[in-house]
Amino acid sequence: MDNRSKTYHLQMATMVAVAAMMTFLLIGTAVGKYSGGTGEPNDPYRIATPEDLNDIGNYQDDWNKNFILVHDVNLAEYTGTQFKIIGPFSGVFDGNNHKISNFTLSSTGRDYIGLFGYVGAGVIGGVPGTIKNLGLENVDVNAVNGDYVGGLVGWNKYGAITNCYSTGSVSGNNSVGGLVGSNPEYGTITNSYSTGSVSGDHFVGGLVGYNKRAITNCYSTGSVAGKYDVGGLVGYNWDTITNCYSTAGVSGSQHDVGGLVGGNGGTITDCHSTGSVSGDRYVGGLVGYSTVVVSYSRIINCYSTGVVDGRVHVGGLLGDGGREVVASFWDIETSGQLTSARGTGKKTAEMKIKSTFADAGWDFVEIWGTGENQTYPFLRFAPVGDFNYDKKVDLLDLALLASHWLARQPF
Repeated sequence: MDNRSKTYHLQMATMVAVAAMMTFLLIGTAVGKYSGGTGEPNDPYRIATPEDLNDIGNYQDDWNKNFILVHDVNLAEYTGTQFKIIGPFSGVFDGNNHKISNFTLSSTGRDYIGLFGYVGAGVIGGVPGTIKNLGLENVDVNAVNGDYVGGLVGWNKYGAITNCYSTGSVSGNNSVGGLVGSNPEYGTITNSYSTGSVSGDHFVGGLVGYNKRAITNCYSTGSVAGKYDVGGLVGYNWDTITNCYSTAGVSGSQHDVGGLVGGNGGTITDCHSTGSVSGDRYVGGLVGYSTVVVSYSRIINCYSTGVVDGRVHVGGLLGDGGREVVASFWDIETSGQLTSARGTGKKTAEMKIKSTFADAGWDFVEIWGTGENQTYPFLRFAPVGDFNYDKKVDLLDLALLASHWLARQPF
């Protein structure tokens, strides 16, 4: 073979090798994890399909990586226990303001239930785990005899949840919440809400079942039902709840039932509740029972307006207890209660006058707003005129305002 032929064959072999390598790379990319990305902070894994989202549960080594949702995802094809619950997750999941719809899970005797079963590294100083900018719509979680059950997260230890929401229904046994089942030490929840129905046995809340850390700028609507330690926002609170509200209707068959919090051993500041509350004992418009043995058990600058009904230890604001209750009020007309373990009762007209609260030291510059002689005080993080509490003001709010006006019903 002459030199020209050798050169030709060498060139052809090189071209074939290059083509084979390109094919391999293209195929590798096509069958790679998820819809692209490397999982690094500057190149997160891209989640675009239901299969992508479910696949995260197959790769435990990725649970400390970075993810971004690039499309809305419908999980309707996964029922029963088909969806692979994610966690313990200590990475970052950015919903990118997209939503996940129809997350469904039905189980018996299984704990740590949610789209993410467990968030946080679980050790002090470890990577906390972050979930942000994510909406869950039409959740259907039914965890029979299950503990630590939430629409988004079952157990949020050392995790940070911000700008997230959940709608639908969640049921379980212990520590059950519309968004998060249990938020123990070092977990934080900020700028988030739940609007679904929640039911369980004990530690049951519209947003969080059991809380031992910080909840800020959050709210809940819908309905909450359980036996004891049942609250519109939180079932039992051991730490801080700030700038939050609940409109949820709450029912508990036993004790410690409240419009905002069922049982309290922490500090509740600048909060309100407007939903109806019913229980057997230790029933309050805002809090069912607030311990007197913990020094940081406080209720400061809060109010409630909902109907309150119970058998013993029933109060318009607080059912019983209360080591320290400061500048807090309830509506004696709408609640149907003239007494409370602590707090100050006012008539509806007085509850709609700014001076009632401003004279008690409430901040109407940064925290609270009001429509003089028209509305109860509202938290400024919620839009003015958002009567159905969906974070926007539209014709639905106008219709609700009109219906209340025609029926002469107060908000």
